[in-house]
Amino acid sequence: MNKLLLHAALLAATLPALAGDHRAYAPPPAVVQQECGSCHVVYPAGLLPAESWRALMAGLPRHFGSDASVDAATSKAIATWYEANAGTGKRAREVPPEHRITRGAWFQREHREVSAATWKSAAVKTPANCSACHEGAAQGDFDEHAVRIPR
Repeated sequence: MNKLLLHAALLAATLPALAGDHRAYAPPPAVVQQECGSCHVVYPAGLLPAESWRALMAGLPRHFGSDASVDAATSKAIATWYEANAGTGKRAREVPPEHRITRGAWFQREHREVSAATWKSAAVKTPANCSACHEGAAQGDFDEHAVRIPR
């Protein structure tokens, strides 16, 4: 019985570290899918630290050039989920410039081999268009072995 408790304690201690790992993203609730997913892929909360999610939610009227305002209750529900599931691992140690996932050091490192022409291609258009190369992006799957860069 003591071994079982030890294993459970070790697993519980490991879970926060997994939040920053791309294989351990918490699935978003329906409100996040509905509101955020109506304009773009629902970005996994673990890709940014809580500070960035707070800033993004506070800036919804000016959300990257669009007014993404929602009512107070919806905003609170979305913010609560993103903050509770925010990244705590190596990918989310730093707040990226402008709170942009694509400006984070880890993102830049992971995508350093992608050419400027690819980012500007009609099929991709922007580094924020994860689904262009990551077929499983909508499900939070960014496995590098499943990447298909459009030609």
